[in-house]
Amino acid sequence: MGTFIGRSEEFIQQNRKSLTIAVVAIVVVAVAVFGAIKWYFQPRETRAAEAMFAAEQWFAVGDYDKALNGDEAYDGFLAIIDGFGGTDAANLAKYYAGCSYLRLENYEEAIHWLKKYNGKDTFTRPLAEMLIGDAQMELDETADAAKHYVKAAQMEANIVTTPTALFKAGMAYLKLGENGKALNYFNQVKLNYPESSEWRDIDRYIAIAEAAK
Repeated sequence: MGTFIGRSEEFIQQNRKSLTIAVVAIVVVAVAVFGAIKWYFQPRETRAAEAMFAAEQWFAVGDYDKALNGDEAYDGFLAIIDGFGGTDAANLAKYYAGCSYLRLENYEEAIHWLKKYNGKDTFTRPLAEMLIGDAQMELDETADAAKHYVKAAQMEANIVTTPTALFKAGMAYLKLGENGKALNYFNQVKLNYPESSEWRDIDRYIAIAEAAK
C-alpha cells in the first residue's frame, strides 16, 4: 500500500467522528438550501412576476406615473422594487422605473434607477446605458453622456442597439467639439451597420464632422 494511501486511511480512522459530523452538516445545509429555493425563492419570484403585469401594461400605454406608483389594486414598479428585492422581476422593475422617469422628464431619478438595473441580456443592458446617456444629455452633462453611449456600443454588438449607441456617441462628441472622435463613431456605423436606420443619413454627419475638424 502506498504511503499516501496509508496515511489517508489512518487519518480517516482517527477522525471518523469529526468527518461524520462534517458530512451530516453538509447534507443539512444542502437540504436547507434546496428547501429555501423551492419553498421561498421560487414562489417569491412567481409573485413578483405576477405583480409586474399591471405595471407593464400601464407602461405600454404611456401611463408612466401609474406604472411607477400603482393604484389601489395593483403595485407599480417602485413598490415591486421595495417589496420583492433580490428577484429578477424587481431588477427589471428598476429598468422600467428608469424608463418611466425619463419619459416624465425626471432625469435624475431616471439615471438613479437605470444605474441600479443589473441587466444581463443583449438588449436591455446597452439600452439602459444609452438611456442614462439620454438623461445626461438633457441635463447638459454631455461628456458623461458620451461615455455611456460608448460603453453601450462596446457591450454586445447587435443591429438593434449598437449602431444607435455609436451614432449617439458621435453626436455627443460633435456637440463637445471633439470632431475626430465623432467621425470615428460615425464611420463605424458607415462601415459596419448598413442595415441600420442610422446608416441612411450617416454620410451627412460624416461630412459635418470632417468639415469641423
